[in-house]
Amino acid sequence: MKDLICDEFQNVVGDLLIRHRSILDILSKLSESNCRVNRAVVKSVTDCGCLSIQANKLQLPDQIDSFEELKQYMDSHLKGHLCPNCEEVVYNELGKLLFYTAALCNTLDISLYDVFIKEYKKANTLGIFNMT
Repeated sequence: MKDLICDEFQNVVGDLLIRHRSILDILSKLSESNCRVNRAVVKSVTDCGCLSIQANKLQLPDQIDSFEELKQYMDSHLKGHLCPNCEEVVYNELGKLLFYTAALCNTLDISLYDVFIKEYKKANTLGIFNMT
């Protein structure tokens, strides 16, 4: 069922995308969408204040016995939670990013679902060795 939803999304994008059919347009819109996602998160910090960033040098003990133990020392540096307004903006921008990702897949004749599944299998198989 999930593959059907992903495939349907990709088909809808193909039907809707009229103005930006050139690979150059799609690549530039994809890049712009990525920037807008970043900007939406930044504005949640700088304009709204629902999020804050508190970053310090990572402090690791000399001896760590497992990956699970290492995860205890990792930090996103993010404090707070997206307010409903900022969350809506981030959702919208991520949606546009997905839209243009699907458009790129269509133009290159690649299945978005297959890309997702391939990446999932790689992450699941390689585990911690998949840290990219």
